[in-house]
Order: sequence, then structure tokens, then C-alpha cells
Amino acid sequence: MAQARRSIYHNPNAKQFRLDREVAGAEKQFHQSLPSYEPSPLVSLDRLAKELGVSKVFIKDESSRLGLPSFKILGASWATYLAVSSHLKLSSPSLDELSRAAASARIRLLAATDGNHGRAVGRMAKILGISSEIFVGKNLDQHTRDLIAGEGATVTVVEGDYDDAISASAKKADEYPNFILVQDTAFEGYEKIPAWIVDGYSTMLTEIDDQLQDQGLKATVIVSPAGVGSLCQAVVSRCKTNGKEMSVLTVEPDVAACLHKSLKAGKMTQVKVSKTIMSGMECGTVSSIAWPILQSGVDASVTISDYEAHQGVQYLSSKGVNVGPCGASGLSGLRHVAKTNPSCISLTSDSVVVILGTEGSRPYNIPKDVSSDDCVELTQTLTQINSSNPSEMNPSGVGEGEIADYITAWLEHRDLEAHRLEGTPGRPSVIGVLRGTGGGKSLMMNGHIDTVTLDSYSSGLDPLSGELAVSSAGRKRVVGRGTLDMKAGIAASMAALARAKTSSPPPRGDVILAAVADEEYSSIGTKEILKAGWRADGAIVVEPTLETIAHAHKGMTWLEIEILGVAAHGSRPDDGVDAILLSGYFLTALKEYESSLPEDSDLGRASLHASLIKGGIEPNSYPASCKMTIEFRTIPAQTKEGILADVNDILAKIKKRVVGFKYRPPQVVAHKAPFEIAKDHPFTRCVYNATGKVYGNPCMFQALDPWTDAALLHDAGIPSIVFGQSGAGLHSEYEWVDVESIQRTEGVISALIQDFCG
Repeated sequence: MAQARRSIYHNPNAKQFRLDREVAGAEKQFHQSLPSYEPSPLVSLDRLAKELGVSKVFIKDESSRLGLPSFKILGASWATYLAVSSHLKLSSPSLDELSRAAASARIRLLAATDGNHGRAVGRMAKILGISSEIFVGKNLDQHTRDLIAGEGATVTVVEGDYDDAISASAKKADEYPNFILVQDTAFEGYEKIPAWIVDGYSTMLTEIDDQLQDQGLKATVIVSPAGVGSLCQAVVSRCKTNGKEMSVLTVEPDVAACLHKSLKAGKMTQVKVSKTIMSGMECGTVSSIAWPILQSGVDASVTISDYEAHQGVQYLSSKGVNVGPCGASGLSGLRHVAKTNPSCISLTSDSVVVILGTEGSRPYNIPKDVSSDDCVELTQTLTQINSSNPSEMNPSGVGEGEIADYITAWLEHRDLEAHRLEGTPGRPSVIGVLRGTGGGKSLMMNGHIDTVTLDSYSSGLDPLSGELAVSSAGRKRVVGRGTLDMKAGIAASMAALARAKTSSPPPRGDVILAAVADEEYSSIGTKEILKAGWRADGAIVVEPTLETIAHAHKGMTWLEIEILGVAAHGSRPDDGVDAILLSGYFLTALKEYESSLPEDSDLGRASLHASLIKGGIEPNSYPASCKMTIEFRTIPAQTKEGILADVNDILAKIKKRVVGFKYRPPQVVAHKAPFEIAKDHPFTRCVYNATGKVYGNPCMFQALDPWTDAALLHDAGIPSIVFGQSGAGLHSEYEWVDVESIQRTEGVISALIQDFCG
């Protein structure tokens, strides 16, 4: 299958772009006046140069710059110096003079950050002996927050992301005349200080020129990480000025590609970002002053996954260069471009390439690889992510956050639309979309990304192993919690989506992946996507049907009934009324009622059972209450209103004949409607025919026992079918899914996309 990865952006006109700009050199003179200044190393990577087929590759190692592990202090220090001097109307003061004046005026520095910039502003405030406040988004890791606080800065966490932190810091700066915002991204009305920050970065580029000149070399390609674009602006300004002819390659995280998407769109485009280990590049908006220069001067732009950044960190570490994920991103981006389209940055055997290694090493969680389109490998990866449902019945559950992050990253890596819905904090669902060329029907692949508890898995076995095992019959299986129910179905859907992206011709209708939260409890995920307006002409719910076509399943209604007694000491029967004993009358009557439940030709007889009962406090007291939860598994002939009326009637009859029988009115605590679609419905027939293409003969129809989100989709007007993989161990102590069944499920979905979407 062809690679579905996001394409490289190439601007062939950038080769002719030139800026008329003088390089003053005042920035470097200022930096040389700061404590512990020295040029950062330019490290030769000869083996990498040989691998890429170029003359030389260097990395500018910014792991130690003026006492901090990042180049950011270059821009923050220069801009702070100029901003405070301008605010106090001082002309070229020394650092000591500036420090005394700033302290006297009670100057306070503000900034927003997603990593190193905020720490750099905090350090500059410490050098000047003044206070600082750094605003961060809620997703910034605690380690980075602690490092910023270690500079003496006050760290303010805002509800939202980096862009929200910028808004909060700018608002506060406007409220106090002695507060100065030192921000590395420009926006309307705030451009001078970001421009000074860009100028400050020129010291690093001047050093590169000098270090290469000492070796008789000139750079032909500069590879720069991109966040808001300020560093890239400095790079383009240097590479396209004064007769220089260097190509510029920018590199961003797949999940925070504001520059890349803006370049492709031909206009500044704000993007929603997701978590990335390249936290210093987790930016959703390009700096307004950087954009015109980058639009004209960037030769190529590429995005990479977190796993590729991690691989870059490992490679450079093996060469003695200890950088973090942002610092290694350029290496990974360069490798991809060199392999895929080297001409877009004029990469030849004579090229001298400089990678900007912008930060030092730091701790991060090792990410999972998003490059695979193989449904079995994806099943293994998804299984290794704990997404147990954190319902009130499963307090150890962690929720769907991490698996939603992975699926989002997987989608972004392929340049597929990714929409995250999280109306309930910590319970996200993800919508992925491949837009059709037009004129076809849309198909939704719906599957839940939560699992039941890990606590019920067999002791001694790893519920998150996702390992391949072989049965006694020699069949391969993937084992672990959620493999069958239903990460294999999600994996098959993802693989089919990737296949559709590279198919020729591409689908005419939209193909939608709905990876939803909370199906195991109250289905908030599918409810949320429907409320948000997501619809399709048909939906396949990839639950484990053991490779049969499920056209119907029962619904369920939960009633809570409380029988009332009177609390008393166990030795005083005249004072007490035993609520638990009284409950026996109700349970006996309920058992008799069960035999009258209706029957359906496909689904069989409706059923009920008493699933929970709770009464009493201690053995030597009469219980004042006995609460029961009754589950009804329903067929289309039943309604929750009818069930509630029947139970009320049972209770009322008992009250008439049993002295002292009291109860609270029963409550419906959960209700999920049954599902049924006709076997001769056009969508049903399309699924039926798709199975025939994969299996030789179409699969059998079956009415399912468990409930699925197909009922919600069908009630919303989306014709739906449930079909999926084979295996065993649903909700049990050992769960597994058959490997070949995952592959066949992917095949059925792919055939359905081809036939239904056109």
C-alpha cells in the first residue's frame, strides 16, 4: 500500500526570494556582555552526511546557552534589554544601570510559553533583579513548569492551550503600566518586541557563519524547527539576504503544524494543537510579522511525528549530542525530505547542511510509533494504551485521553482531518475524516476506544501487553484487555481509512472514523458526536460480532427501586421494619412478571435480572432501606415508559396486600433503546455484498445479545450495521482477538468504502 503520510510543502519561488536587510551585529555584542557567553558548538555529523549523500551535515548544539538549555535566551535577553530600556527612556544603558532603573520602577516581565521562552524571560528578569510572571497552558508538563519557577518566575496556568496563555498574558500586560510583555509571537498591535526577539536569534546564525568560515565552508541548507515562526523568520532573513543562496527547511510536529498548514493554504491558518513531546513547538498560530517572510522565503516545510523526534534524540545521543525532541526534530525532518524529495531544498552531493539543535535534553514520555497502517500492528499498539472506563463502577479507570492523543497523531501524520470532542473533561472522542471528491455517499466507521476495567484481568498476565500469541491450533491472536472489544475494530477502521486515502480513484463520498468514548457505560462519546452534528449516509459499528452481520440487538433499561423500612436495634422487633425482607415480596413478584415479557422473532424474548442490591448498615440493626437496580434487556416492542408503568403497578399491588410495605417511586437511571434494521435495507445489502467479496460467500445475519452504539446512530437517522472481528474473553480475565479476523474486517470495510462511497 502506498504511504498515506502528509506531503512535503515545496515553494519553488523561494529560491529567488531576497530580503534587503543589513546585519548590524549589535545583538552579538550585547550577548557577549552577558555572564558566561560563549559560542555554542557546531558539531559535524559525518556519518549522517554519508547516509544522506551530501558533503557535510552539522548540528548547532544549543543545549547550553548562557546557562540555559536552549537558544531562546538569545531572543528573550535582547528584546528584554531593548523593551525595558525603551520603557524607561534609557539610551544604551549598561546591564547594571538597566537593573537599577528597572527595580526602581518596579518593572515586571510577562510572557506566555510552551517551553523554553518563558524560562528565558524568567532568567532575564533574575539577571535584572526584577519579577516575572509566565503564563502556560494547562497541558504543559510539570517538569517544565518547575524549571520556569526555578528562575524565580511566578507560573500562572490558564485553562486552555498556548494561544490562550498568550491572550491571558497580553491582557494582564495591558492592565498595568509597569508590566512589559516579552512575547516571541506577534499579533495585531504587538509587533516591535517580537521583532527584537527575532533579531536576538541572529547571534546564533552569525556564529554558524563564522564557524563554517573557519573550515572554509558555507552553508547551503539550514534546517529549522518551527513553533510560532520567529526563529524561522530569523533564519530566512539571514539565508535570503546579502547575496546568500541558502535553502530553508522548516520542521513542525504533525499535531501542531500551524506554519505548514498556513503555507499550503496560502494564508495564515490557526490550527488546533494536540499534545506533543516537542512541547516548545506546540503552537497553533504563526507570528504575524513572521508570516509574510516565511510565506515567500521557506523553500520546504515538513511535519514529523513524536516518534520520529524521539528517534532523532536517540541518534544524536549516540553521537554525543544531547538535545531534546525539539532540538532533534530538524534531523528527523531532514531525513524524511532527503529520502522523499531532496530537490525541494536543492540537496546534492555538494550540500553543506546545518541543523538547528534548539534545546538540550530533557525528560519526556517515549511516544508510540504512528507510521503503521497495518491493522494487526495497530491493534497491538492500541491495546498497549490503557483506556479503561473511569465510571463510578470502575474508579481505577484512566479514561480515553492517551488513546485519543494517539489516534489524533495518527490522523495528522496522514494529513487527515482530526477533530477532538471533549465535552466531558478527560473523556475525549476523535473524529477523523477523509473528504471525498464529491458525488458519493458518506460512510462512518464507529467504534469505542474505552475498555472495561483492567482489575478483572487474570493476575500474573499483563492486560496491556498487546502481544502476539499462537493458539494450540496454530492460529495467531493478539491478547490483552480490549483487543476484541474493540480495539481491533478501531485498528481495522484506521487501516481501511489509510488505504482509502491512497486508493485510485479516491472515494467520492466522505469516509469518517468516529473513535468514541464511554460506550462501556453511558455512551457519552457517540451522543456527543451526534449532538455536534456529525452524520453519514451509513455507519458500520465495528464491534466483535464474530464476523457475522448484526442487524439487530436488544436495548437495556435500568430501574432503581428503593424499599423502605424503619431502622431499629436488632433486639427490638416491635420498633423496626426490615426493608430487606420486604424486598423479597417485590423480587418474587418481579420473577413472576418476567414470564410475561414479550418476544421478538429475531431477538428472542426480552429479559430482566436484579443486578445490584444494597441494604442495611450493620448486622445488629434493622435496615431502613434496600436499594435494587433491575436491568431489563428490551426488544423494539417495549418502551421505558411501559416498563416503568409495569413496575409501579407491581409495587402498588404489593402495598395493598402487605402491611407496612413502603417504597420510593422507581427511577429510570439508564436507558438504551434496542436496534434493528431490515435485512433488505439498501445499506444492509451493501454490507452483505462487501462481506461476500472478502469471504467468497456473504456472512450470516445475526441478532446480537449485547447493546451497541448502533442504536444511537440508527435513532439519529443513520442506517447502521454492526460487524467485526472474532475472538473470545469479552470483559473476562483473558481476552484475545484472532489476527486473520482483523484483516478480514479491514477487507470488508475497504470493500464497503469502495462500493458505498463510490
